[in-house]
Amino acid sequence: MIKAVLFDLDGTLADTARDLGAALNRLLAEEGLPPQPYAAIRPLASHGARGLIKLGLGLEPEHPRFEEYRLRFLDHYEASFTDQTCLFDGVNELLDGLLSRDLRWGIVTNKPMRFTDRLIPLLPFSSTPAVTVSGDTVGVAKPDPRPMFYAAEQIGMAAEHCLYVGDAERDIVAGRNAGMRTVLANWGYIAADDQPQTWGADVTIEHPLDLLKYV
Repeated sequence: MIKAVLFDLDGTLADTARDLGAALNRLLAEEGLPPQPYAAIRPLASHGARGLIKLGLGLEPEHPRFEEYRLRFLDHYEASFTDQTCLFDGVNELLDGLLSRDLRWGIVTNKPMRFTDRLIPLLPFSSTPAVTVSGDTVGVAKPDPRPMFYAAEQIGMAAEHCLYVGDAERDIVAGRNAGMRTVLANWGYIAADDQPQTWGADVTIEHPLDLLKYV
């Protein structure tokens, strides 16, 4: 009884890692620190500022200067967040396939509205999402299930009739706690030491078009 499919953004629909990494490396250059290679940045891109600041500066959110660095990182990202970001191969074909099945689609991301509200209209989606929920839309972010419930409400669907697709543990946890079926996007930003087999996704897929087998 799936009637709608909701997606994470970074690492699921859109490849944002190079723009995020460029922002981190500009911050590191200001601090006189060496740049991080793309191979180190990509697996942590879904973790946003928190994961990338830990990678580059070794700081946790409890550090007294973490917020300063987070804001500086976001300012650097603001300057170039659309430069290299693109959709993953197969995403538009997937969206077309969902619409041909009369399924609606939307986005639930932890990315702040200051970026999603401008980035999503610029991405070459073949159709417009029925709903977009950002990390600060309802005041809490995934893994809290409230953004999931809000998205379902906005498109007039019960949460249990929605499928959620994401590439991070918090995506799967949020979807499950909202009563949604969950799908792990294995092409996304998954680190070598992650254990996605323990996250509890209902299905794991290797390519966006694989999702059409399950809806």
